[in-house]
Amino acid sequence: MNTDNLQEIQKEESVDIKALFYRFYHYWYFFAITIFITLIIAFLFNKYTKPVYKVDTTVLVKDDKSKMDPQALLGFGISNTQQNLENEIGILKSYSLTHRTIKDLDFDVSYFEEENFIKKELYQNAPFEVLMDTNHPQLVGLEFRINFTPDGDFTLEAEGQELVLYDFANDKALDEKVPYISFSKSYKLNDVVNEEFFKFKVYLTENFIPKDMKGKVYSFQFNSVESLVEKFRGIEIEPINREASIVKISMEANNAPKAVDFLNELTHQYLQSGLEKKNQIAINTIKFINSELKGITDSLQYVERNLEEFRTKHEIMDLDFQAQQIFEYMEELQNQKAELIVKSKYYRNLKEYLARRDEADEIVVPSSIGIEDPTVNQLVMELTDLYMQRAEYMLTSTGKSPLVISINRKIRDMKDALIENINNLIQTSQIGIADINERINELTRRISNLPENQRELITIERKYKLNEALYTFLLEKRSEAQITKASNLPDNEIVDTAREGGAATVAPKKSLNYLIALIIGLIIPVVYIYGKDYFNDKIVERKDVENITSLPIIGHIIHTNKESKIVVAESPKSSIAESFRSVRTNLQYYAQGKEKQIVLVTSDMVVAGKTFISINLASIFAQYDKKTLLLGFDLRKPKIYQDFGLSNTEGISSYLINKSTMDDIIQTSPIENLDIIMAGPVPPNPAELIASNRTAEFFDEIKKRYDYVVIDTPPVGLVTDAFLLMKYTDVNMFVVRQNYTHKKVFGSIIKDVEKRKIPNVGILVNDVKLTRDSYGYGYGYGYGYGYGYGYGYGYGYGYGYGYYTDDKDEQRQGFWSKLFR
Repeated sequence: MNTDNLQEIQKEESVDIKALFYRFYHYWYFFAITIFITLIIAFLFNKYTKPVYKVDTTVLVKDDKSKMDPQALLGFGISNTQQNLENEIGILKSYSLTHRTIKDLDFDVSYFEEENFIKKELYQNAPFEVLMDTNHPQLVGLEFRINFTPDGDFTLEAEGQELVLYDFANDKALDEKVPYISFSKSYKLNDVVNEEFFKFKVYLTENFIPKDMKGKVYSFQFNSVESLVEKFRGIEIEPINREASIVKISMEANNAPKAVDFLNELTHQYLQSGLEKKNQIAINTIKFINSELKGITDSLQYVERNLEEFRTKHEIMDLDFQAQQIFEYMEELQNQKAELIVKSKYYRNLKEYLARRDEADEIVVPSSIGIEDPTVNQLVMELTDLYMQRAEYMLTSTGKSPLVISINRKIRDMKDALIENINNLIQTSQIGIADINERINELTRRISNLPENQRELITIERKYKLNEALYTFLLEKRSEAQITKASNLPDNEIVDTAREGGAATVAPKKSLNYLIALIIGLIIPVVYIYGKDYFNDKIVERKDVENITSLPIIGHIIHTNKESKIVVAESPKSSIAESFRSVRTNLQYYAQGKEKQIVLVTSDMVVAGKTFISINLASIFAQYDKKTLLLGFDLRKPKIYQDFGLSNTEGISSYLINKSTMDDIIQTSPIENLDIIMAGPVPPNPAELIASNRTAEFFDEIKKRYDYVVIDTPPVGLVTDAFLLMKYTDVNMFVVRQNYTHKKVFGSIIKDVEKRKIPNVGILVNDVKLTRDSYGYGYGYGYGYGYGYGYGYGYGYGYGYGYYTDDKDEQRQGFWSKLFR
């Protein structure tokens, strides 16, 4: 690569960088306005968004090594600690635990305060309290607006549709729904609000201060337990790290104190639930013993009364020595029998329970009532553990889960083995009871030899001792179960309770929102600038033309707001007139110094402004004190006569058909040195007329009469008329219009022109807008349209300002017009 090429590339890169810099620099107002708007939006968002707080608590989940690990047995490779932790997290997230928590909290009524369009919930600091009648159905989800008078009276307003009636006494939604309700009524302070769908009473609290309630709107609503459970189940639970079994329970809410109370109650209920499961064995034992004690207590009292009556009637206090020996042996046998009877009853109850139920809620552990059989005790404990594990897995799985199916199979096998052992134990107990009964019968035969009073006394005391032994045995076992229950502690513990002071504000993040607003405020203009370039398929800048064709650019005509098309003649000192003078100068160099020129003006499509260019270019030649002719060779849609207010009854078409002479069709315009030949009546065959020999004669004649000839032709993108005329011209001017001419259409047509190898073809860019948008487009201020224009605008309002008449028009514009321009 030679030095000249390298310098040329560096120069182009420098121009691109400068253009990019100017483009962004002169969009400063767009950047400023966008950033201002986005910051205002961020400010309003921060001000009117409800704050969201995050509160948390931590719980230590202790590893239960006594539980089986079915996952590990199935080969899932999950440790018992991890499995237990996941199970406990499932319990903490469960519907049942949340429901239990909500039931113990006073969340049935929510209170709200609205001020300056900001609505917030009041919790434990509302100026009033609503006490509902739980025996009356209440509408849940309906917002009651309440307005207080200075003396404490109030007005209630409510409106809603598709509302649910809720029975708070039975904690269930009723089938009846209210399709629509509109309510407004005033009440005294101590009145009971008793309507068809709600009943409650309003009390004022210590927070009721009338002067502080001005400008505020208060409301309240009743909440069903189900809706509260769904709302508060959105908690996050995760271990504090991989190695620890301490979990952090956190939740986000608009009211931090309310969230704190919920989390603390949730962890309390979680520990209580675990403790209740742990105490379930003792509770079931006590329940079983209490049921047995009812019948034994009645029998014992009855026998005790009979014994007292017999002793009083027969004046017998004690047995003699022989009877005493028989009775003591009888008492020992009765104690053994009583113990066997209790065990036998337990076996039968356990067998019936296993056959009837598929859960372990009411199973009594054998050891708790003195049954020391190791096999039965082990089977009952393992069965209870399996039931508990299944309940835990069902919190996070379904009945079709492989783990649950495996546990169900183990439960069935365990129950079969347990029932088989129970049947054997029942048979053994029956054999033991039968043996004791035989020995008791033997003693009874020996008692028959005693005196009658002694026999009756022994019989009564035997019944009494049997019932007393059963009663004492059951009382002893109940006391043991109660002691076990009282000594149990929760397996898990709370490490840190939730605190209102520890609540962190998570939304809105004010600093982050302002930063995002600032970034968006910068991105939007950048996207707009580049998007405008990327999606624009119009000719915008000089480089767009240069990328499509190598044909030279003759000049640029700036935009004008004047309504007249003859702007050069009417405003000779305007900036647009100066741009036409620049084109006239360039044409002199382009035509290589020819004193007489024929200039053809065409375009790719309509609205490019070729007729406007033709009229004003002819006008600028005429001002140069040259005899100039303007030809309206658009035989299909003639328009020039309208702009000059002349006649189109005769023209080129009538001349070409030999209907008119040259002198007949030449018309004098209001502009000195400028004549015009109109297109004339629209012929049926314009192309054939132009291609005729008469056209050559026409041009020979006008060359003799005029110095400059400007031809207005139809667009070459639509018809071929212009191509037929180019052989008579010295310069062929192709007009493109900024922000109107399509790049692809222009490229297609100009390639066709290049293939035809038509000489002296140049590009004229029309309607260039000299605004701040033009910076970097090759058409900005300082481009240099003749003397003074670029100089004056290149340096702002100072050097050369006011040189043109349209500068004064700009000076008369208001501030906002200039800003948005």
